[in-house]
Amino acid sequence: MRNIAIVGAGQAGLLAAHALLKAGYRVTLYSDKTPEQWLNESRPTGTAARFDLSLRFEHELDLNPWAGQLPWGDGFHITVCPKPGNQLLTLTGRLHAPCAAIDLRLQSHHWMHALKARGGGVEIESVSIPRLEELAAANDLTLVAAGRAELHRLFERDAGRSVYDKPQRHLAMVCVKGPRLGFDGVPLLPVKINLLPGRGECFWVPYFHKDAGASWNLLFEAQPGGPMDRFQEATSAARVLEIAKQLIRELLPWDYPWVKDAETSDANGWLVGKFVPTVRKPAGRLPSGRVVMALGDTAMSVDPIAGQGANNGNKMVRNLVECIVAHQDRPFDAAWMTDTFERFYERHGRATHDFTNLLLEPITPPALQLLIAQYGSDGRPDNPSGRQLLANAFSENFNDPNLLTPLLRDARKMREFIERTMGQSWLRAVASGGLGIAREGLRQLSGQAPRHPRVREDEKAA
Repeated sequence: MRNIAIVGAGQAGLLAAHALLKAGYRVTLYSDKTPEQWLNESRPTGTAARFDLSLRFEHELDLNPWAGQLPWGDGFHITVCPKPGNQLLTLTGRLHAPCAAIDLRLQSHHWMHALKARGGGVEIESVSIPRLEELAAANDLTLVAAGRAELHRLFERDAGRSVYDKPQRHLAMVCVKGPRLGFDGVPLLPVKINLLPGRGECFWVPYFHKDAGASWNLLFEAQPGGPMDRFQEATSAARVLEIAKQLIRELLPWDYPWVKDAETSDANGWLVGKFVPTVRKPAGRLPSGRVVMALGDTAMSVDPIAGQGANNGNKMVRNLVECIVAHQDRPFDAAWMTDTFERFYERHGRATHDFTNLLLEPITPPALQLLIAQYGSDGRPDNPSGRQLLANAFSENFNDPNLLTPLLRDARKMREFIERTMGQSWLRAVASGGLGIAREGLRQLSGQAPRHPRVREDEKAA
């Protein structure tokens, strides 16, 4: 039986430990916190929303004891707001299977206990480079899925794939309870996204909190130096929520009644920070010459704007386990580590990376055509219109970025996709959506409150 050490008790590290243990390997996980410290003394390291492709892997490993309690997300409700108080257009799309966001502190606590109960090793220690040398010498493979800078520096930045050299957003997150699980005029429980060009993005994510249960996670992505960039000096959950309410009242007034009575879910349930999205070479060489392998965010960190961090890690772990099993008893050298990561990158990582970066940049013309053509989507399960199918397709791209991401940069392919989906010329579809947007704009200019569009009865079968 081969021995595998995993450093890091976050999403990717623990998932890999369970998957490898199930596959017949002797696994030892190293965490700098006990399960109880994860649960009671730490902050969540992100929202960690996951979609169907990623959740299936967790279900296969029986790591979902809370499945019956989750506020499952049915899809997306996206609002584009070119200026404060204005809704230029909306998209309401359904996923083919629901998504979920689970408090990572609760998850690490449960998954660590479950790993030990199933026969895996769990050691509580902060692993240094000298200690990593000992682990690499004692194990057939050592995986690094930890956030410590000292360990990150073992893995060379991939300059060809790491397109940014500075943070693209200043981030803030807070766990809240109180707001109801839904929104007026939206016939599903969505991940609600507000896009504010030139300012940033706001996300309201249905969330399963360790104490509050079904609740919300609010995420703010502020463009540095812009009018949303207000959180960096906040030092408590209460202060993040206070700033959030001020921002929502000013920029997104339609959501203020929904959030105004929100309370923090716990004192540690918040984050403020920034980082540079980075892809690293998967093989890290220790001073002795031994090699260790990066996993999860250590190998590839993406901005949370597309909700891909935990999904990317789950897909990376599944690929890794498949490659380990196929490698049988041969040595896990640097070439194997590189080949394994490249297999993942070609299957999932490239599209994830590109989709995330697309959302960080000004909207592409093909993406704009899609958003205009789908205008009128309402998210109803009984709506078979072409507009709804376009909105659903865009939503499904969060589950699998391979589906639509290439089209978001290719005008010809996007036009063909719109025509196939709508059953009419792309120009007619875009013109029709544009007229609907213009009508709504005139309503708002006349002083009427913004509203979500409705698909007319005669368009349902179009």
